[in-house]
Amino acid sequence: MRADAQNTVEKIEKSLELLAQRLDVETAQFRLEEFNARVEDPNLWDDPDAAQKLMRERQMLVDAMETYESIKQDLADNIELIELGEMEEDDEVVSDAEAALKALEEKAAQKELEALLDGEADGNDTFLEVNAGAGGTESCDWASMLARMYVRWAEKKGYKVELQAESAGDEAGIKSATYKISGQNAYGWLKSESGVHRLVRISPFDSAAKRHTSFTSVWVYPVVDDNIDIEVNPADIRIDTYRSSGAGGQHVNTTDSAVRITHHPTGIVVTSSEKSQHQNRDIAMKALKSRLYQLELDRRNAAINEAHENKGDAGWGNQIRSYVLQPYQMVKDLRTNFETSDTKGVLDGDLDGLMGATLALDVSGKTRAEAQSG
Repeated sequence: MRADAQNTVEKIEKSLELLAQRLDVETAQFRLEEFNARVEDPNLWDDPDAAQKLMRERQMLVDAMETYESIKQDLADNIELIELGEMEEDDEVVSDAEAALKALEEKAAQKELEALLDGEADGNDTFLEVNAGAGGTESCDWASMLARMYVRWAEKKGYKVELQAESAGDEAGIKSATYKISGQNAYGWLKSESGVHRLVRISPFDSAAKRHTSFTSVWVYPVVDDNIDIEVNPADIRIDTYRSSGAGGQHVNTTDSAVRITHHPTGIVVTSSEKSQHQNRDIAMKALKSRLYQLELDRRNAAINEAHENKGDAGWGNQIRSYVLQPYQMVKDLRTNFETSDTKGVLDGDLDGLMGATLALDVSGKTRAEAQSG
């Protein structure tokens, strides 16, 4: 086997080792049999929430087992093809098998990253907030571009996206928007997006066609499960009802039922603007509990805590990522130095490369300063 093919094989084997470790491959089949026995319990659906959680955990285990076995089998098959091709001096068979190994290497690396999503809340659904920074119309337009980017990314993942609240900009774009994104590992993937995002471009709102810099902040926090007990003292909150802003239409509700909850001890403010005031109170309270849970996770996890503390105001010096559209095309993450010239792809939701680099950085235990100096 040629040296480059052997190198590819070794990389795939390392990914398989990590997948086996995360899966705990020796006990996986026994755990699946346990799940199957519980699924057959006729009383399972007496508690729909618990049943859905059980089914979700079972499916995650099944997916992980199938992924591991598939990569392991594909690796063995292609090694065998290369050996047969070399014995028969069939260069075409060898080349095809080597190409298949390269594709398998990329798949294994992606699955390895996904296997690292094993934090306490990584598997949860998530809330995502986008807030325009200082800069008026420019920042509001940038906020709407970012919101669209995340919605496109989530849709490509097959996630469910629900708009919880939105405040329209005075002239264009949005001042803020909050989404609930539901799907496997939604929080684990998106948590790295918390921070300030900086845009440099020729402004479509400037008749002189000058370059402008805009800032928008993004905050991601997990949807808490019902079995996670977060107590909220009624004396610590203020609940206001008001008419929600926005132009109406498919994504914006203009009703009198919008609800805002302010948590005095932390200063956290959450809103919801669905059609039912009762529904809004429920949604807003769940969002508040999720934010409080995030604070607790921050205290336990130094890496996440550092990211949120460094987020700061939406302005100079606090950004985690730059999106430059003029005078050149470049998206660069300032924590990992990962960069790409495919700005259109990124703004259309191709974010896995950027997210994966940050996820790998978090797992390596490096700080932002160490990553930048490296």
